[in-house]
Amino acid sequence: MTKTPLTLEASVIVPSRGGAQRLPRLIGALAAQEDAPSFEVHVVVDGDVDGSEAVLAQLAAEHPGLGLSWTVFPENRGRVGALNAGADATSGRILIRADDDLEPGPHYIRDHVAAHEEGPRGVIGLTKDVLPETAYQKVYGTAQGRTHRAHAYALPAEQQWRHWAGNVSVPRTLHEELGGYDPDYRRYGWEDVDFGYRLHAAGYPVVICPELETRHHAAAATTYTKARRALHSGSARQTFVAKHGVGVLEGVGAPAGLWGAAVRALAAVTTEATLEQGSKAVDALTGRLPAPVARKLIALQVEAAAEAGRVHPERARRTF
Repeated sequence: MTKTPLTLEASVIVPSRGGAQRLPRLIGALAAQEDAPSFEVHVVVDGDVDGSEAVLAQLAAEHPGLGLSWTVFPENRGRVGALNAGADATSGRILIRADDDLEPGPHYIRDHVAAHEEGPRGVIGLTKDVLPETAYQKVYGTAQGRTHRAHAYALPAEQQWRHWAGNVSVPRTLHEELGGYDPDYRRYGWEDVDFGYRLHAAGYPVVICPELETRHHAAAATTYTKARRALHSGSARQTFVAKHGVGVLEGVGAPAGLWGAAVRALAAVTTEATLEQGSKAVDALTGRLPAPVARKLIALQVEAAAEAGRVHPERARRTF
């Protein structure tokens, strides 16, 4: 695609794989923006496994004024490839990453762009999970998300880069200065944390803006999906550590005490196969057990999976 002159205020880049059912919600919300400066939306389909391109064509017809375009990879190249291709295919002054399972509010674009008025910086909006009403959601998912957000908002300014994720923005000039997202990340996660850390290390503020908190229709809606992602994230973490050292993650490590011993014991035998069996068993029991017991069992599965990925990264065999 030929790039146009830098006349737009913002480009929304959407990495998507298997997003045919999610994209209409996101695109509809972006089409309904209020008081927004000039912007475009570019979706990068990371291998069309579910007819996403046809869905995008229909959405473009439904929202002709949106400025929606897309790139379709012939095969899975990963989120880094999608994010960098989206940046190359667009022209906006501010690059906004919006994962395809977000549901932005009416001032999403306006507020992202406004957050950059104080100078070059990285901007983070946290996400609030919208989960189906399941036993997992009732005993663990919603509470865990609330705890995660509270911890993030309480972080000192110099550590907020750790939450660079799927609802963020950065001036194009800084994206180019950093060379985009690092292609060495092919497992689930940490390409985002790596980008946030490199912004921080380059001397630019990375800030969490509460007004940018956005609804997130989370894919991890069961113990199994949550734990499997934790396994792959734990594995990808080792790429980050190899590049930047474990010292920059001070305070983020394996749990201690009796709980830590239990996590490490389960992690020692956790593989993708055992994780599937164990997590599905926990999901089946969750609605029958007292909530505190079910919550502990889910937490044990998730934390053990993350620890297994950290200590045995080779056990995470799938790429994303």
